[in-house]
Amino acid sequence: MEGTVSSRHVPVGSSDGPIGGPSVAGQAPLKVPPHGAPAISLRNVGFCYSVRRGIFGRSRKWALRDISFELFHGETLGIMGRNGVGKSTLLRLLAGLTEPDRGELINHGCSCSLLALQAGFVLYLTGRENVFLSGMTLGLSKAQMRDRLEDIRAFADLGEAFDQPVRTYSTGMLARLGFSIAFQVSPDVLLIDEVLGVGDENFREKSATALRDKIGQDKTAVVVSHSPASILELCDRAVLVDQGVSVFVGGTRECIKEYQQLLNKAAKGR
Repeated sequence: MEGTVSSRHVPVGSSDGPIGGPSVAGQAPLKVPPHGAPAISLRNVGFCYSVRRGIFGRSRKWALRDISFELFHGETLGIMGRNGVGKSTLLRLLAGLTEPDRGELINHGCSCSLLALQAGFVLYLTGRENVFLSGMTLGLSKAQMRDRLEDIRAFADLGEAFDQPVRTYSTGMLARLGFSIAFQVSPDVLLIDEVLGVGDENFREKSATALRDKIGQDKTAVVVSHSPASILELCDRAVLVDQGVSVFVGGTRECIKEYQQLLNKAAKGR
C-alpha cells in the first residue's frame, strides 16, 4: 500500500476550493493545519442505503449527505455528533469497508484499522483465530501476526476466554480484543469508534494511556466520542456531523461549543 493512492470518486454537483469543509456552515474553509501531508481526503461524500417501503417498494435513505474534510499525517481528528447522524458509517468509509455513493474519498496510500465493537470479528471464531484473521485483513502475514500474538494476548488480558468463540464475549471483552489487535498491528491510521469508555476502569485507563502514547509518537488517528473531555485531551482538531453533513471542521473547543449548541436546540425542540 505504501506510496499508492486509492481514490473513490462519484461525480456530484460542482464544488471548488480546498478540501476541508466549512469551519461553520457557509463560511470559508479552514487553512491547512500545521501537520504533514494529507492521509485521507473527503469531498462532498455521501452514502445511502436501501429501505423497504411496503411489500414491493424500496427507497434510499442517506446516512451521509455531504462530508468534506482532510485528515493529515500526525494529527488526531475527533468526530462528534448526536446518535444516528452517521459517525460510525463515516469510519467504515474511512476504513475502506464500504464505498461512498457520491463525492470523492482519496486514501493517500495509508493502511487503516477500525477499532469498534465487533468490527471485523467472526463471532464463531475464537479470540486467537480472530487475531490472525484481522491481521490478514490488514495485509500482514501469519508469521507477522504470530510474532505479535503474545503481546496482543497479554494486553487484552482475557485469560482462558482468548481461546473461546467471541460470541461469548461481553462488550468490554470485545473492546479489549479490538484495542489489542489495533495497537499491536500498528496501522498508519487508527479509527476508533466509541470504545474509550467501554470495559472496566483498569482497562479504560490502560487503553487511554496506550492511545496517548500512540498519539505522542505522531500516530494518525480518528476518534469518535461523545465525551468533550476525551476530544479535548486527545484531538488536535474535530469535525461536527449533523444530519449527515460536516457542519463544522476546526478547533476542538470551538467544535464542542457548536456540538453543545446543537444539543440545546434539539432539547428545546422536543
